[in-house]
Amino acid sequence: MNIILLGPPGAGKGTQAQRLVDGHGMRQLSTGDMLRAAVKAGTPVGLEAKAVMERGELVSDDIVSRLIDAELTEMGPETGAIFDGYPRTGAQAEALDVILAAHGRKLDHVIELEVNEDALVARITGRFTCANCGEGYNDDFKRPAQLGVCDRCGSTEFKRRPDDNEETVRTRMAEYRAKTAPILPIYEGRGIVRRIDGMADIDAVSGAIEGILAG
Repeated sequence: MNIILLGPPGAGKGTQAQRLVDGHGMRQLSTGDMLRAAVKAGTPVGLEAKAVMERGELVSDDIVSRLIDAELTEMGPETGAIFDGYPRTGAQAEALDVILAAHGRKLDHVIELEVNEDALVARITGRFTCANCGEGYNDDFKRPAQLGVCDRCGSTEFKRRPDDNEETVRTRMAEYRAKTAPILPIYEGRGIVRRIDGMADIDAVSGAIEGILAG
């Protein structure tokens, strides 16, 4: 099964993708992660991307498409794919169709996590992680059981992302609406778009996704 998870930053795509990885053995294809891994590994496409980024330019759709093509080749046909952060534009959506077809795959579902912008701002600006193991927390929704101590590893060091502030969050949401949301009509025309309340609790969102996949 191949699905796209859509939603603005902080909607919970990463959390839900990890649950699908754990529960179904799917592979999360996050273009940002793949790009960093390719650069670090020094692959041909990684070196090409590194040169582009060092010039301060945006990585082209062609480079991203080749990253995804290589990942699907490595995965094999039996492993489902979760596309996270891609496609972002109509051109990328067309490219993805071509790549999937070349691998004998098709998109099964496009799942959008719908959010309330003001509530999402509160969610994101309140989040922090364990500096040691990366466990995620939130000032309002998920505090450590023992204040100042990570539930998972016992570390007392935490960190917050510098861009988790209201201005940046609202800018990212506006960018999502402008650049990503317009691809929805492409998939709506195929009848594969499903929408979920991304502001529900994590288990409820997971349950809704499982219902879509089972249907």
